[in-house]
Amino acid sequence: MRKNQFTFSGKIKILLLAVLMYPAVSLHAQTTQEEPPPAPPEQTIDEEEFHQRIESLIEESDEEIDASELIEELEMLRQRPLNLNAASAEDLRRIFFLTDIQINNLILHRQRFGNLISMMELQTIDGFTSEVIEQISPYVMVDEAVARRVFRMRDIFERGNSQYFLRYHRLFEEQRGFSPIEPEELEANPNARYLGSPYRLYSRYRFTYYNNISIGVTAEKDPGEEFFRGSQPYGFDFYSAHFYMRDVGSIKSLALGDYQVQFGQGLTLWSGLAFGKSSEAVNVKKNGLGLRPYTSVDENNFMRGAGTTLRLGELEFTAFYSSKYRDANVLEVDTISQEALVITSLQQTGLHRTPRELENKNSVQETFMGSNLTWRRSNFHVGVTGYYMELGAEFRRNLSFYNQFDLNQRTNWATGLDYNYIYRNFNIFGEIATSESGGYAILNGVMMSLDPRLSMSIVHRKFSPDYQSLLSVAFSENTRVNNENGLYIGINSRLSRQWSINAYADHFSFPWMKFRTYTPSMGYDYLAQVNYRPERRIEMYARYRIKNKPLNSPEIGTIRFLDDVVRQNIRLHISYPVSPSFTLKNRAEWVDFRHGSNKQQGFLIYQDVSYRNFASPWAITARYAIFDTDGFDARIYAYENDVLYAFSFPFYSDKGHRAYIVARYRVNRNIDLQARIAQTIYTNRHEIGSGLDLIESNSRTEIKAQMRVRF
Repeated sequence: MRKNQFTFSGKIKILLLAVLMYPAVSLHAQTTQEEPPPAPPEQTIDEEEFHQRIESLIEESDEEIDASELIEELEMLRQRPLNLNAASAEDLRRIFFLTDIQINNLILHRQRFGNLISMMELQTIDGFTSEVIEQISPYVMVDEAVARRVFRMRDIFERGNSQYFLRYHRLFEEQRGFSPIEPEELEANPNARYLGSPYRLYSRYRFTYYNNISIGVTAEKDPGEEFFRGSQPYGFDFYSAHFYMRDVGSIKSLALGDYQVQFGQGLTLWSGLAFGKSSEAVNVKKNGLGLRPYTSVDENNFMRGAGTTLRLGELEFTAFYSSKYRDANVLEVDTISQEALVITSLQQTGLHRTPRELENKNSVQETFMGSNLTWRRSNFHVGVTGYYMELGAEFRRNLSFYNQFDLNQRTNWATGLDYNYIYRNFNIFGEIATSESGGYAILNGVMMSLDPRLSMSIVHRKFSPDYQSLLSVAFSENTRVNNENGLYIGINSRLSRQWSINAYADHFSFPWMKFRTYTPSMGYDYLAQVNYRPERRIEMYARYRIKNKPLNSPEIGTIRFLDDVVRQNIRLHISYPVSPSFTLKNRAEWVDFRHGSNKQQGFLIYQDVSYRNFASPWAITARYAIFDTDGFDARIYAYENDVLYAFSFPFYSDKGHRAYIVARYRVNRNIDLQARIAQTIYTNRHEIGSGLDLIESNSRTEIKAQMRVRF
């Protein structure tokens, strides 16, 4: 009976996948592990460690980062760990905190001695300390049974995972953009209020078959945007869909719909999430994974079209094409076709809440096409990447003396060469790129394991002021890859099993002017962190960071000169269990900011309490924080727990206190419900925000609810 019987969820998967998967029914994948179905949620481990790994990568950024893709990738690995006896180097790079040296040593160990017998055997491999093994243990497994995976429809339906998310988010307090207004006043100023409702709505379906197939649809409505009416008759403001397949015969990857492209060190071509300096001081190298599915809700920075990577022996060839409309500030419009003729900037917000914002929605077509050719052999690879970009309107920025080298034309191209070489415990890597403007960008680095207790990284970069690429995200002090020279040195020293030190020093200079910096300048960034882990679940560290990045003097005068902008942070952090189910986390952080006569200080203290019991359907995390800063320049960022795949990394500024609680209830193995409420109360102000986002109150309360269904 069972042979001819499908479950209800199996029928749903057939309807969703049959058309797309029919050509691949009889294809074979690369040699990998036929893992058993994923463990239920109660068997996954140590979520505290999970969140700490993410925070360590994003907390040093001064900008908002959407880390939802990173969180999702780690969560998928937790649900279906990699088999270390079958995982390729590319598979292992998905565990982003493993270095290429460690990955290469593991593969060499397998080649010399055969498959691993247990996780403990990792201790015999250079670079795999007990701490590293502990860190990767949620995402890997050891199984001697290694089989050749076959793409058969029945196997795909039975072993594939489907997940559906529905998330609701809104502010409790009323913002000015949603407040009542007289019809006459609104008619006179249509942009005086938002058109839509005040809630954010997020919906997503994704099907995955191990890491070989991914099919998904994502939709989002931002607060203030209309929903199934007016400017949004089709519901959500933003839709994204993808089909992605990898390791099927000679096809290394195939991406249709929305996807990302990542090669080299990010100088030439890199879309999507990337990290720079962090307290993980030695992990500075990027690992471009080529084509990847796009699952985020950033409405601009992704590709829409098709791309594929083919394996040709030791060669890999990638070709891609993307064409989509994106938001831009329009200066001139064709009076007949209403198409944009001239734009002044490309927008990033993705917000379409007022008639003015809607005028700029999807106002210019953006086309990318490019390719990459990579030669891989043993522990060496070299790749050549190039792309061509064209906008559907003239690009005419309002240039000034400080930004005169910015891209200011409708077309552009960039080409680059990247390399990676591993020799014993040395990983040498780099990339050189040039653009149509004649500018160049060069980055070279080395990661060294000098001793089982000492690792070091060195990165040198040199970016000319006139290098132009809209798809570059590299290791740098600037957010854009241009106008920067720098030398970075990072170390990790394990003094003993319990004690370790992470530190880096980065010296940088800007050979041309920048925004608010009207002469060439130079600065530095130092960080030192001492870690103490007496037991597996107890973590303590002390951190000191000082950064100097000069800006124009705040003093008014006929001659502009630079003043040092020095920011110092001191942090004390401890995380420890008080019982098998309860974990406490405490943090105290102090900041000192100085820019000429502008001097600000502040502090943040918080207490976290986490409850997780695998025998209970409930999981709860709560925080209470007190903060007191002299102003925005002394703001302090702190990572916060959120509902699954959501992300929260707010800053604390002014005076007040903040509390939040996140609760998860597991209805059964396939359904869980999550809710979050967070409130900030300011003691030194009676208004929050500005413009249409203004709240006439001293409190700001966020409410979030999410449902996840797996089938």
